[in-house]
Amino acid sequence: MLFWLGAAAFALTILISVSLHELGHMITGKRLGMKVTQYFVGFGPTIFSFKRGETEYGLKAIPLGGFCKIVGMTPQDDDVAPEDQHRAMWRFPVWKRTIVMSAGSITHFMLALAGAWVMAISVGLPNIDIPQTDAQRAASPAIIGVGDCYQLQSVFTTLDKATQTAASQNCVPGVNGAVPAPAAAAGLQSLDRITKVGTTPVSTWGELTATIRASQPGDTPFEYVRDGQTRTTTVKLISDERAPLDDPKGKTSTVSVAGLSWDTDQPYVIKSSPAGGVKASGEYGWYLVENSFKAMARIPQKIPALWNSIVGDERDPDTPISVIGASRLGGEAIEKGVPEIFWQIFISLNVFIGLFNLLPLLPLDGGHIAIAWYEKVRSWLYQRLRRPDPGRVDYYKLMPLTYAVILIGGAFTLLTATADIINPITIFK
Repeated sequence: MLFWLGAAAFALTILISVSLHELGHMITGKRLGMKVTQYFVGFGPTIFSFKRGETEYGLKAIPLGGFCKIVGMTPQDDDVAPEDQHRAMWRFPVWKRTIVMSAGSITHFMLALAGAWVMAISVGLPNIDIPQTDAQRAASPAIIGVGDCYQLQSVFTTLDKATQTAASQNCVPGVNGAVPAPAAAAGLQSLDRITKVGTTPVSTWGELTATIRASQPGDTPFEYVRDGQTRTTTVKLISDERAPLDDPKGKTSTVSVAGLSWDTDQPYVIKSSPAGGVKASGEYGWYLVENSFKAMARIPQKIPALWNSIVGDERDPDTPISVIGASRLGGEAIEKGVPEIFWQIFISLNVFIGLFNLLPLLPLDGGHIAIAWYEKVRSWLYQRLRRPDPGRVDYYKLMPLTYAVILIGGAFTLLTATADIINPITIFK
C-alpha cells in the first residue's frame, strides 16, 4: 500500500513541476506584455475551465503535463487576431522572448534548489565528495566494509533470476553458495584501513583489491589501522570467480577474495544550518548539473542496454528511466522508509528536465531560444555587411527536423517506459 501511495505521490509531484513550468512561461509572458490566452493542466478533453481577463484557465482529463498558449510564438502562426498582431510573441525583443522561453527551465531549477535546501536543513544532503565511480573508489584510501556473510559469485551466477534476487536480499551462510565472510571471521570490522596484505604495503582500495586477488588462497597476514592503532590479523582467503578490475563485464577468472567491500570514513550525509544550507544546496545543484550533462551524453550508448533489459538481460542501474520508473523508485523509497531518496530523485529529475528542455532543438524551449538568437546575430551581421535584413526564420522549413526530434524522443520515451514496466530499476535488491 505504501508503495502505491509513494508512486502516486511522486507522479503528482512531477505533474505539479510540469504545471509550474508552464506557469513560469505564463507569468513572465504576461509581465512582459505578451498575450496568454490559455493555461491548462493536463491534455485531452476539458474537465472544467474558467476565464479571468484574457486568459482561460482549466483542467484536462489526461494528467501528463500542461500547457500555456502565448499568441504568435512564431511568424507562421495564423491564429493571431488583427488586434493582437502587435502583441505577437515573435515581435518582442529577443531578450524578452529568451526570458519567457527559459522561464520553464528556471522554474525547475528553483524547485530543485528549494528541495535541496529543505533537505540540507532537515535530513541532510548526500556528501558529493564521496567517490562515486569505480575509478574514484580505486584511488581512495583502503578503508573496508565488512559483512558476516559472503555470496560466492561462482555459485550466484548459476542461480535463476528469482533465486538471485532472494540471495541478494538475504545472504545466509550455507544457502545458495553463501559462506561466512573470511574478513569478518578474522576480526576485521567496517572502517578499518588496511595497510598491508602479506608482505605487500597497500594505501588505496585499488591496490588492496589487486593485491588480494593476486595472493594465494589460505591464511594471509593483514595489517590494518583501527582507532589510530596499527594491528594485525590473519585472513583465510578463499577462491571465487571475478571479472577483471578494468573490465567488469569481461571474462571471469579464479582469484582470491576476502569478503570485503569498499567503504569510507566520510559522512554519507551532511546536515546544514539554514544559512549554510543555501551554499550546500547550490553546490549540490551544480553537482547535479554536471552529472546531468554526463548522463545526457551517455544516452545513445545506453540504448542497447535498455533494449537488452526488455528482452531478458539484467537491467543496468545506470540506464535512463521514464516517469514510470521515477514514480516506481519514489514509491519504493516511501515503502522502505527512506523519504530522503524520494526527494533526491525529485531534485535530480527537475535539474535534468530543466537542462534537457534548454537543448537547442525544436520543439523544446531551447530550440525557440536558439532560433531567436540566430535571427538576432544574422540580422546584425547583414547590417554590418550593408545587406538587406533576411527577416525571420521560416519554421515550416524546420518541420522535418522537428518531426524527427519528436519521433526519436517518442521512441526513446516508449523504450524507457517499456523497460521500466518489464524490468524496472530498484533501490533495494
